[in-house]
Parts: sequence; structure tokens; C-alpha cells
Amino acid sequence: MIFSLQGKVQELTPTYAVMNVGGVGYYVGISLMTSQNLVAGQDAMLYTQQIIREDANLLFGFITKSEKEMFNLLISVNGVGAVSALILLSTLSLSDIASAILSRNSAVIQKAKGLGAKTAERIIVDLKDKVAKFATEEENYSATVDNKVKDEALSALEVLGISRRMSEKLADRVMKENPAVSVEELVKQILKNM
Repeated sequence: MIFSLQGKVQELTPTYAVMNVGGVGYYVGISLMTSQNLVAGQDAMLYTQQIIREDANLLFGFITKSEKEMFNLLISVNGVGAVSALILLSTLSLSDIASAILSRNSAVIQKAKGLGAKTAERIIVDLKDKVAKFATEEENYSATVDNKVKDEALSALEVLGISRRMSEKLADRVMKENPAVSVEELVKQILKNM
């Protein structure tokens, strides 16, 4: 079992990274949260979960142990595969997932693409006693530096009725691609990508 990988981020996309460890490139499926905390060409450490099936040997990476633990809880639910778990982890924060489960709010869980009502209910039933620690856990994994442009853009979007949490992920993605983006352009890009 591969517990973690430490090496250079050889290739990076929103859904996978290639970690070069001692000259060997490991293809690792990742969530958007993990992707936002990695930089191509830089050294990084990922906690990993290896899934060996009849037809595949899959490796998934996480920036924090907590994210890995939540992933393992999610895939333990009948009907939730690794890809669905990564989509949920990319859509909601760990505390949001835990809060939705604890408050039995299946509508929040269904925001993740591909998760229907029955699967959301199953997640709630199976995990309601296992996620309490995630609801209060402080999420301090963000390596992105908040700056004036981002804050102004998010404030403008809040005035338009768009939640800060939803627009923040999009803002991070846009600013990663174009660090010199203006407030107006950032707002336009976020609205376009919603």
C-alpha cells in the first residue's frame, strides 16, 4: 500500500497530478481542493489511497489526512465510487459535507454532479455517526494568498447574491491561470464559469 508520495509535481490538472518521485512518475487522481494547493514544477507531499481492482490499479492523492479520511468514508458507502467521492470533495469543503450529513440535508450533497437523491440519503444514513469531527475541524490547507483583487471581486459577487464559498473556488482557479487579472475581469470569469 502506498501511504504517501513526496516529490516534484511533474504535471498538474484540476483532476489529476503526475508526481515525480525518484524518477518515477505516479499518476494520481486528485480533488479540486488538492489541485489548488499544488504548483507544477514544485515539490509537494500527498497522502495517497491506492485502490486495486480486477481491471485497474488506481492511486488518489490528498493534500491533508482529513481529506483522505473523508474520501475513504465516502467510498465505503454502497454506490459511491472513487470518482463520485472526488467530485463531492471538489464541490464542497469537508466541513460542508459533514454539516450536510449531520443535518440530514441531502439537497446539499446532491449539488455534486452525479449524486442523486438515493445516493445522498445513503451517504447520510451510513456516515451520520462518523463525520462529527469534520464539522468543527478548521480547514487550513489553502495555500492561496487572499489579495485585494480577489476580496473586491468576491464582495461584488456577494452583492449580486452569489455565495462567497461558491465563488471563492472559481476565483482561485481563475487567479491561478491569470495572477494579474483585474477585479472586473475576475468577476466576469467567475460569472461565466458558474
